[in-house]
Amino acid sequence: MSATFILLIIIIYFSFLFIISWVTSKKADSNAYFLGNKQSPWYAVAFGLIGDSLSGVTFVSVPGAVAANQFSYMQIVFGYVVGYVVIAQILLPLYYKMNLTSIYTYLGKRLGDSSQKAGSFFFILSRLIGAAFRLYISATVLQIFIFNAWEVPFAVTVSIIIILILLYTYRGGIKTLVWTDTLQSSFLLAGVILSIVAIASSLNLNFSELISTVHNSEYSKIFFWDWQQKNYFLKQFFSGALIAIVMTGLDQNMMQKNLSIRTLPEAQKNILWFSVIVVIVNLFFVSLGVLLYEYANTMGIEVPAKTDQLFPMLALTHLGTFAAIVFILGITAATFSSADSVLTTLTTSFYIDILGVKPNNNDNGNINSLDAIEIERDKNKESQKNKNIRHLIHIAFAFLLLLVIILFESINNDTIINAVFTVAGYTYGPLLGLFAFGILTKRNVINVLVPFTCIIPPVFCYYLNENSGDWFNGYQVGYELLFINGLVTFILLLCISKKPEKQFLV
Repeated sequence: MSATFILLIIIIYFSFLFIISWVTSKKADSNAYFLGNKQSPWYAVAFGLIGDSLSGVTFVSVPGAVAANQFSYMQIVFGYVVGYVVIAQILLPLYYKMNLTSIYTYLGKRLGDSSQKAGSFFFILSRLIGAAFRLYISATVLQIFIFNAWEVPFAVTVSIIIILILLYTYRGGIKTLVWTDTLQSSFLLAGVILSIVAIASSLNLNFSELISTVHNSEYSKIFFWDWQQKNYFLKQFFSGALIAIVMTGLDQNMMQKNLSIRTLPEAQKNILWFSVIVVIVNLFFVSLGVLLYEYANTMGIEVPAKTDQLFPMLALTHLGTFAAIVFILGITAATFSSADSVLTTLTTSFYIDILGVKPNNNDNGNINSLDAIEIERDKNKESQKNKNIRHLIHIAFAFLLLLVIILFESINNDTIINAVFTVAGYTYGPLLGLFAFGILTKRNVINVLVPFTCIIPPVFCYYLNENSGDWFNGYQVGYELLFINGLVTFILLLCISKKPEKQFLV
């Protein structure tokens, strides 16, 4: 398939995104940008979260990693379900009760301003890195199969992608993203399902043969019971629960859309349905991985050294035009769903938590006097000033995302999926410790010491990850790093805490 034809598909795809953006961003104010005017349908949010949580990492890395990891990834996914139940029953009621826009406002009210800023900092750091990894892998695929043909530098490719994202998220924010993410999740799911259909057709497999091929594959083992290995079931299951809690429930990027839903019961329904969908979709992805390797073995095709490239290589050069179109639409959806909401939510957290600006709901009320009109005019001037600040922050984060992606392009040498979760283990741990301390205890902290307390655990976990095999007779620390990270943060917070003078009620 020619690079020109692939580019034409992407242009058509973007036309749909811009139409949605144009419709949803009309008369969009700060309330629409931050919380979609609290009018987001729960089912649209639930479906849109699929693309936000899976992204390009799942789309190409999970199928490619099946040969090395088999179906062990599903152990983590099963743990997600437990984490989503905790979010629905504990975290969402807390957020709705406090009427939050940024979830880190809870830390400010419960533990103090420094805790709120520390929570926001670790979210910004973790999401910036995570989004850069996800966007990097998707952009790399587009670079290899499209822009290399025209000798376009990688930095230019990524710049184009980020500029396009800016264009359709700049004004509407969450109000726009709820609907663009719904579209992108549709294309992402169609990409994996129709890719399975294309491979089955190429291998002349009917439905029952398809199921049998996946079930009988040497790669389809799900459960692993060697407690010293990183893929031990209990380690991955409970780590999956914690990953879901911190990367969804304690993550502004995922929660901001949930907080745009009208009521708490609808938001809870959204999360619980999403947990079911995530299991099914990830099962599709690992099954796709089996079929990719089965096809390569049957056809005598050499598997690339970087297994992330297996799916794009087969889809674009071996499986025919239909499979290529399906893949391009899927990877394009994955590319943009992994980054578009990040710019909005990074902006939200920095604007509210770091700068301390309160969103203006633009509620003018009834004006009955000249004095009230004058006050309202001053208020609107300040609102315009804050709007300009918000736009500037939005653009600045786009530029930062570009810089981080270019940096990763020069140093990355690991499987993307493992890199993302390893980084999450370091950066989300302090968030887990902060929220756990706030919810599970009544104690106050010495606020000025909180940032220093949150830096120590990630550093400790880095050395633990590097040396666990030598320190513990071959025992390999895996995704449980997240739990250890949060636990160390919790213990250190206890060390700098004191009994409260008055009880904090939530």
